[in-house]
Amino acid sequence: MPASVTLHQLTYATPDNQPLFTGLDLAFGNHRTGLIGRNGTGKSTLLAIIAGLIPPAAGSVTIAGSLAMLEQSVQVLPSDTIADHLGISTALERLARLERGQGSLEDAENADWTLPARISSALDDVGLPDYPTDRTLGKLSGGQRTRLALARLILAEPDIILLDEPTNNLDTGGRDAVANLLRHWRGAAIVVSHDRTLLREMDAIVELTTLGVHSYGGNWEHYAERKALEHDAAQHELSTAERKVADIDRKIQNVAEKKARKDGAGKRKAAKGGMPKILLGGMKENAENSSGENARIASRQRSEAAELASAARARVEVLTPLTVSLAPTRLPAGRTVLQATALSGGPDTVTLLISNLSFSITGPQRVAISGPNGSGKTTMLRLLTGDLPAQHGTAHIHVPYAMLDQTVSLLDPAQTIRDNFRALNPDSDERTCRAALARFMFRADAALQLAGTLSGGEMLRAGLACTIGGDHPPQLLILDEPTNHLDIGAVEELEAGLRSYDGALLVVSHDTDFLNSIRIERQIELPAAEPPP
Repeated sequence: MPASVTLHQLTYATPDNQPLFTGLDLAFGNHRTGLIGRNGTGKSTLLAIIAGLIPPAAGSVTIAGSLAMLEQSVQVLPSDTIADHLGISTALERLARLERGQGSLEDAENADWTLPARISSALDDVGLPDYPTDRTLGKLSGGQRTRLALARLILAEPDIILLDEPTNNLDTGGRDAVANLLRHWRGAAIVVSHDRTLLREMDAIVELTTLGVHSYGGNWEHYAERKALEHDAAQHELSTAERKVADIDRKIQNVAEKKARKDGAGKRKAAKGGMPKILLGGMKENAENSSGENARIASRQRSEAAELASAARARVEVLTPLTVSLAPTRLPAGRTVLQATALSGGPDTVTLLISNLSFSITGPQRVAISGPNGSGKTTMLRLLTGDLPAQHGTAHIHVPYAMLDQTVSLLDPAQTIRDNFRALNPDSDERTCRAALARFMFRADAALQLAGTLSGGEMLRAGLACTIGGDHPPQLLILDEPTNHLDIGAVEELEAGLRSYDGALLVVSHDTDFLNSIRIERQIELPAAEPPP
């Protein structure tokens, strides 16, 4: 029987009673499905319900086949070994007893002599060397641990795998390993991801939105084409609905004006006499009855048309991407923006993650920093900005700049978005502030949210609004892994803002689609750090 997951009338609400989904019916077949949607729509929660980690409020989950899950964050103890992480400690101990001649009959019956070869193959599949299985995880990076978790899935050989944001915090090699796993996976896979490169490996896309759940056959490219068509159709539907409302309003106005003219003529005729009062009264009553019925019909038609227009407008708002217009930075093309000369340094006086690095940025160039996890990309940014003192060499930034790290720490979480903007742009008045925030979709009361209450995508959008949204944006913007933990909609909003920015960019990112979208011109590759002994 082919592997499958069937959800029937599934209902779940957050602890504060905000419904995530109600009466959800959905089926996942024996293929690779990408599960996408804005942060907060319940993607990770849905995976946890399927995996049996949390119960739904109502409804049922039916699973045909065995199932294993790769969670979003891999929590381990530094003392755990690779064997512990792969879930094979007991099986390896059984083999070891048998090899020493100390195994029991039960050991002999349950021994998997193919396990060592399968371990080597699984590690190779995820791009890891053939580590000794007794090596402790404290000697591995977070990315390497995530790859080990992928190897555990391969060893378990389940019929269905669940992956929750598997490429978050992974370098290019790690992302390739995840894509390769899915490319050759022959069972069912449900993958929550904002990684468009990974979503191109899918056979189907399922999107959770505030309007419900929608399924699309095909991979990311097919989904994007369908969404574009849906957007055009929604725009047409909205235009038609708004025209209908306007037509009804005109008809109501015309009827009212016609009635007023007729009433006026009747009053003038009655004033001249010649018509019995009883006939006048009957005509008046008939006119009032007819007028009242017409008004009720018109009111009902107008209400129905307005509801259709409101629904169409909601669809358009969900489907319309953010577009941003920004003030120019007036950065001269020949201006030296940044200069690093023989730069060396690290997180402490012993470790040199960055060694003898020299490069420059001139004018509105767009430069990306890449390299394996642990190669020192964030350390390099700290050296360039002076947050970390260099042990050797020099670094100078010659223009006004702003840096958005992964937590957007330049925003005060205890202040509103509006107050953060005014603090970072002291020369801007209230009108400029509100206009800048509105361009980044923080209109009216939305600008009065506390920064500390924002989602990851909203926080980054607020950081962009407060740094490059004003009348005098900085001439250099530095971004450290800006797309980590953002949903696709938030990434596209970020891309839209950066495409409108005419200053220089220095970006650390492994997201190839993102780098292509913001038109990166050159990349600086950092070498891999020396592995620990």
